[in-house]
Amino acid sequence: MSPLPGGVGISGVTVYDWEAADGLCGGTPHMHLVCSEAYVVIGGAGSVQTLTTSGFADTPLHPGDVVWFTPGTIHRLVNAGGLRLVVLMQNSGLPEAGDAVFTFPAPVLADPHAYRAAAALTGDRAAAARHRRDLAIEGFLALREGGLTEFHSAAHRLKSELLDDWRIRWRDGPLAAAVETGRQLERLKAGDLSHLDHGAVSRLARPEGRLFGMCGRLHTYPVPEHLTRPLCGSSESPHPHPPKELF
Repeated sequence: MSPLPGGVGISGVTVYDWEAADGLCGGTPHMHLVCSEAYVVIGGAGSVQTLTTSGFADTPLHPGDVVWFTPGTIHRLVNAGGLRLVVLMQNSGLPEAGDAVFTFPAPVLADPHAYRAAAALTGDRAAAARHRRDLAIEGFLALREGGLTEFHSAAHRLKSELLDDWRIRWRDGPLAAAVETGRQLERLKAGDLSHLDHGAVSRLARPEGRLFGMCGRLHTYPVPEHLTRPLCGSSESPHPHPPKELF
């Protein structure tokens, strides 16, 4: 199976309607280190709360809206009623292979074992996902008062051992797609149309099961197997090398 265009990942998300301590319903605040993310709103209403070095923002979401953000943007989906999204992720599913750091309180971020335990979905997955969400919101609300630089440093410490694996995904996914486009342009300049003889249609079937993700219940479309690395792993997923940390 060919990668999706540009080496992106795609999921359908029904955002959690669980109420949090601040009275809002929605998902788990987190940040990506090297991946941009885009939301295409297909139903319901809500917003995405974001926190960057530029400050806090609350961006409304309604059907037809397309909103995206770059690495370093802490984001929290808020569900005001039936919020559903198609999520596009950079770098061949890399965000599902660990490129996400939850906004847990500072003591949890400082202890890799405590972080992994808090991030894991074991036992009752719905209860575990809700507990993970609530713990991340506790840290998120604290970060709104300060400490973003320290959070960035903690995120790097937690994920530094995965960087070599992430580079392989980037190389074999979006970089390879960009390089192939360059080859096609050179062929066209030379009058070589041979790649047009290999046109083909691919299809990803909608996944039957839904996973408990970071921001809601997921229909996660599988990343082509040659772009999936053994660093992922969760009994939650039906795929051969499934995501470890999900939206």
